Amino acid sequence: MDVGNCVQGGWLNIVYVVLAFCSALFLGALKGLLVGPVAALILIIGNVGVILGLLPAHIAWTVYTIIRTNRFDAPLKVAILIALPALFGIWLGLSIAGSVIVGIGYGFFTPWVSSFEAFRHENQSKRFFHCVVDGTWDTVKVSCTMVRDFADLCIHSYLLYLKEIRESPVSNELQTLRLIHVPGLIVVGLLGLAVDIPSYTIIAVVKSPYMLFKGWFRLTHDLISREGPFLETVCIPIAGLTILFWPIVVIGSILVAIFSSFFIGLYGSVIVYQERSFRRGVAYVIAMIAEFDEYTNDWLYLREGTIFPKPSYRKKSGSELEYSVAGLGGRFSSTSGEAPAMLMPSLVHSVSVREAINEVKMVQIWSNMMKCSEIMGKELLDANIITPVDLCEWLKAKSGNEATIIGVGLPCYCFLQTLLNSIRSGSNGLLMLDDVEINHLNRPKDKLLDWFFNPIMVLKEQIRVIKLGDNEVRLLEKLVLFGSNTQRIDAWDNGSSVPQDSLRAAQIEGISRRMVGMVRSASKLPTYRRRFRQVVKDLIVHASEKQQNIAAKCDSIRSTTSCPPQEQV
Repeated sequence: MDVGNCVQGGWLNIVYVVLAFCSALFLGALKGLLVGPVAALILIIGNVGVILGLLPAHIAWTVYTIIRTNRFDAPLKVAILIALPALFGIWLGLSIAGSVIVGIGYGFFTPWVSSFEAFRHENQSKRFFHCVVDGTWDTVKVSCTMVRDFADLCIHSYLLYLKEIRESPVSNELQTLRLIHVPGLIVVGLLGLAVDIPSYTIIAVVKSPYMLFKGWFRLTHDLISREGPFLETVCIPIAGLTILFWPIVVIGSILVAIFSSFFIGLYGSVIVYQERSFRRGVAYVIAMIAEFDEYTNDWLYLREGTIFPKPSYRKKSGSELEYSVAGLGGRFSSTSGEAPAMLMPSLVHSVSVREAINEVKMVQIWSNMMKCSEIMGKELLDANIITPVDLCEWLKAKSGNEATIIGVGLPCYCFLQTLLNSIRSGSNGLLMLDDVEINHLNRPKDKLLDWFFNPIMVLKEQIRVIKLGDNEVRLLEKLVLFGSNTQRIDAWDNGSSVPQDSLRAAQIEGISRRMVGMVRSASKLPTYRRRFRQVVKDLIVHASEKQQNIAAKCDSIRSTTSCPPQEQV
C-alpha cells in the first residue's frame, strides 16, 4: 500500500511539474508579446537617441582632447585624427546593432524568465501572483534604467576619461609615432579585420553543435540524477526553461564571438605601434586565431591546445602584458592569451541554488559599497565634516571633476575604512559590511573585477606593511576625503599630524593618490553614477531631517522660556 502511494505521489509530482512548466511557458510568452515591444522600443530608441544625439559632441570632445594632450607627439596625433572617422563609424555600427539585439533580447525574454522565477516562492498563491505580475512593469522600468545608465556612460564616464588624458602630467612618458610605421598600422588593422572576423566566425559556428548537444546532455543528466539546478523541486521549471532556450544561448555565443573579433582584429595596429614591428603585428593576427581556438577547447572540454600556429608577438617572455587601471600608480601582470571568446556557461557539474548563494555576486559588492557610503556619509554629516552644501554641489555638477569632496572623497574615505577594518580583523581579502568577506575564492569571476581586485589587495598589503599610527591614519583620512583642498584639510581637526620623516609622508601621499585613482576608475563603470546619486539624495534627506529636528528643539526651548510664570493662589 505504501509503495502504491509513493508511486501515485511521484506521478502527481510529475504531472504538477509539467502543468506548472506549460502554464509558466504560456504566461511568459503572453507577457513577452505584450511587454516585449514596449521595453524593446524604449531600449532601442533611447540608446540610439543617446548615440546619435551625442555623436557631434563626442567627435568635438575627442578631437579637442587629441589636440590638447601632451601624451602624444604630432605624428601620432595626426594618425589618430585620420583614423577617427573609421573608429566612430565602427562605434556607430556596433553600438546601434548591439542596442537592437539587447533591446529585443531583454524585452521579450525577461518576462519569460520572470514567470519561471516565480516558482521560487514557497506559498502557492504567491507563486501564481508573481507568475502573472513579475516581468511586466518591472521590465519597462529596468529598460528606462538601462538607457539612463548608458547615457551616464556616454556623458560622464567618457568625458572624465578624456579629461584625464588632457590633464595627464608632463612627467608621463611621451607616446611617439614614426611615420614609417603608419602604413604598417593600417595594413595590420585591415588584415586583422579580414582574417580574425571570418576565422572567429568559422570556429564559433563549427563548435556550436558540440556546445549545443553537450549542454543538452549535461542539463538532461542533471535532470535525471537530480543534481545541479534540478536538486530543488521549485527550480525544475527554471531549469526546464534553460533546456528549452539553450539553442538561443548558443546563438548568442556565436554573436559575441563575431562582435569581439572586430576589436581583436583592430588591436593588431596597437601591437605594431607598441612593438614597433610589422612582423609582430602579423604574428598577433595569426596567434589570436590559435588563442581563440584553444580558449574554446578549454571551455568545451575538448582536446588541449590548438591545431593553428601560435607565433610569439611580444618581446617579453610568455607574451606577458601589463594591465593597469588609470591612476592606480601600479601595474600587475596578466597573460595575453585570454582572448574574448564565445559567451557560454561552464559545462561542469552545476551547483545547487543554496550553494550558489555562498559566492559573492557583483550586485552584492555594489550594494555594499553604496551602503557603506551612506553610513559613512551620515556620520560625517552629523560631525559637520561634510555639509549639505557639498552634497547639493555634487548634484549640480556637470562633470565628475567638480565637487570632488562628495564625488571622490566620500567613496574614497569609505574605501579606506574598509581596508583598515580588513587589516585589523586579519582578513585575507576585503571585509565588507555585515561581515561579508571578498577573497580570491569567493569573488566574482570577472576579468574587469580582476583589474581592480588585484591592485586593491596590493594596496592593502602596502598599508599593512608600513603599519600606520593613529595620527597617520587620521592624516590619510583627511587626504582621501578632501584631496587638494587645503582649506578644508586645515579646518578639520581630527588629531592628525604630518610625519617628520619625509619618506613616511611621501608613502602616505602615494597611498592617497592611488586610492583616489581607483575610485575615479570605479566611478566610470555602468550603474555607479545612478546608484551613488541615490546615496547623495538620501544623505540630503538625512541632513534636512536633522535640521528640522534641531529647529523643532529650538522652538520648544523658546516657547518654554517665553511662557509667563503662573500666579500662586
